[in-house]
Amino acid sequence: MTVAIVPSPAVTGSPAGGPARRRRVLRWLLPMAPALVLLALFLAGPILWSVYIAFTNETLTGSASVHSQFVGFDNFTRMFADPNFVNSFLLTFVFVIGSAVIGQNTLGLIIALLQRGRGRVTRSVVNGVVIGAWVMPEIVAAACWFSFLAEDGTLNRVLGISQEWLYTAPMLAVILANVWRGTAFSMLVYSAALSEVPPDLVEAAAVDGASPARRLLHITLPLIRRSIMSNLMLITLQTLASFGLIYALTGGGPGTASQTTPLYMYEQAFRYFEIGYGSAIALVMLVIGALFSLIYLRLIKVEDA
Repeated sequence: MTVAIVPSPAVTGSPAGGPARRRRVLRWLLPMAPALVLLALFLAGPILWSVYIAFTNETLTGSASVHSQFVGFDNFTRMFADPNFVNSFLLTFVFVIGSAVIGQNTLGLIIALLQRGRGRVTRSVVNGVVIGAWVMPEIVAAACWFSFLAEDGTLNRVLGISQEWLYTAPMLAVILANVWRGTAFSMLVYSAALSEVPPDLVEAAAVDGASPARRLLHITLPLIRRSIMSNLMLITLQTLASFGLIYALTGGGPGTASQTTPLYMYEQAFRYFEIGYGSAIALVMLVIGALFSLIYLRLIKVEDA
C-alpha cells in the first residue's frame, strides 16, 4: 500500500498560516492602537510640522502669520551667516563640554567612587544632599545660585570681596550651577555600575601590588565603559537642550555672553516672533543631538567589538 506524504503548509510555504498570523498581528496591534494614535498626534505631528515651517517664513505677527511662504533653505543660510548664532553655538559647545562631559560626568564618578565601602549613614547623607539638588526645580536652583554669586551674595561675603560674578564670568556661573544641579544623575549611574564590578578582581590586583590609580584605570573603568558612554550620551543631550536654568540665572547676558543656542532660538521665535527661523534653529539642534547620539552609540559598539 502506498502512503502519500502531503507536505505541511510551513514546509511548502503555502499561505495556509496567513490568517492565523494576521490574527496574531491584530491581537498585538489593537491594544497598542490608542498609544500609537496619541504618539502620532502629539509627538510625530508637531515634529513634522516644525520641520515643515523651518522651510517657511512663518511669523506670529504680520502678513507671514496668515500667508506663510515656502522659502527653501533661506532660514539656514541666514542662520549660518548670523554671528549671533555662531556665538550661541560656540557657547553651547563650551557649556556642554564644561558642564556635562567634564563637570557632571567626572564629579559623579568621583562621588560614586568615594562612596564605595562607606557606611550606610554616610551614603544616605551624601545621596540625600546630591539628589536634593537634582530634584530641585530649575527656577529654585537659579535663585539659589543668584543669591550665592550676586555682588552682595554669600560667596563675596565669605571671600571678603565685591565681585559681580554673573556679569564678569557668566558662562562659568551657569556651568557651575548646572554641574551642581545635574551631578546626581551621573552619580546614580556610576554607583549602579560600580556595584557590578567584582570585588575579588580588585582585591587580587591590590594583592599583586597594583596602586589604586592603576586599579581604577585598568580594572574599574574598563568594566564600566558601557555605563560611561551611556551616561555621557544622556547628560550631553540633556545639557544641549538646557534652557530654564540659564534663562533664569543670566537671561543669556550680559549681552550675549551666556546666550546658548536654546536661548537664541527662544529669542528669535518668541521675542521677535519669527517662528520659521526659530524652527530652523531647533531643527539644527535636533540634528546635532542626533549626531552626538550616533557618536556615542558608535563608541559603545567599538568597545564591544
